[in-house]
Amino acid sequence: MSARPVLRFAPTPNGELHLGHAFSALVGFEQARAWGGRFLLRIEDLDSQRSRARFVTGICTDLAWLGLTWEEPVVFQSRRTHAYRAAVERLRAMDLLYPCFATRREIAAAGAAADPDGAPLVGAAVPGAGCGAERRAGIDLPFALRLDMHKALAVAARKLAGAPLSFSELDAAGNARRIRAEPERWGNAIIVRKDVPASYHLAVVVDDAWQAVTHVVRGRDLFAATDLHRLLQVLLDLPEPRYRHHRLITDALGRKLAKSARATSLAALRASGLTPRDIRRRVGLA
Repeated sequence: MSARPVLRFAPTPNGELHLGHAFSALVGFEQARAWGGRFLLRIEDLDSQRSRARFVTGICTDLAWLGLTWEEPVVFQSRRTHAYRAAVERLRAMDLLYPCFATRREIAAAGAAADPDGAPLVGAAVPGAGCGAERRAGIDLPFALRLDMHKALAVAARKLAGAPLSFSELDAAGNARRIRAEPERWGNAIIVRKDVPASYHLAVVVDDAWQAVTHVVRGRDLFAATDLHRLLQVLLDLPEPRYRHHRLITDALGRKLAKSARATSLAALRASGLTPRDIRRRVGLA
């Protein structure tokens, strides 16, 4: 890990940034500045069907308007598929991945529980664990690659030599506490999607390690994902960053702001006459 703190902001260019994004970017940027660290921008554009160049332009415009600066060049995940393939091959070599042909609807119909993101959970003890591989063998159909969680936990336990799988969580004041990770609640998580060369979970840990990120600052909605990320870091022998999961910006009904819910964009707020100072005030950073 770098002796100088390295933080990053990593948006997905499938829509315009809103106040929630502004808060997360500002928190990370100001933390990096306070620590005399580096601040990076990464564009998580692996999903080519949803990513758009105009949103990349908008992201850079919005962040610059807020007063943020970042190191060049900006990293694009779509240009790093070779790194994800290498990580997949390492997991394959440990016999930790298997193909899943079943659709999300089929797994849900089999009565599966849900993972922390609400997706149907697949595992050895739940319906749908076979993912249709046995009945679709030899048929040329798209498939995902899932992590065999039982095997993965056993490998991680050997690598950790009995130490618990955990991560370091920082509070707003920078105080750290160790939290025990529970990746098993993700079941046999998807590592490679049917239509994308890597899942978010695999790509983010590979990229954070490659960019020498020392501190991951992101929203509380990704807290549970850290369990799976720590497991992948151990399996792939990647360094462990520290984490800070900040509060979320919500609407009048207490719901997290989201692109899918058409939260008012920063571009629209700027066009309405708001200033960067107004944005800071709205997210509680005035």
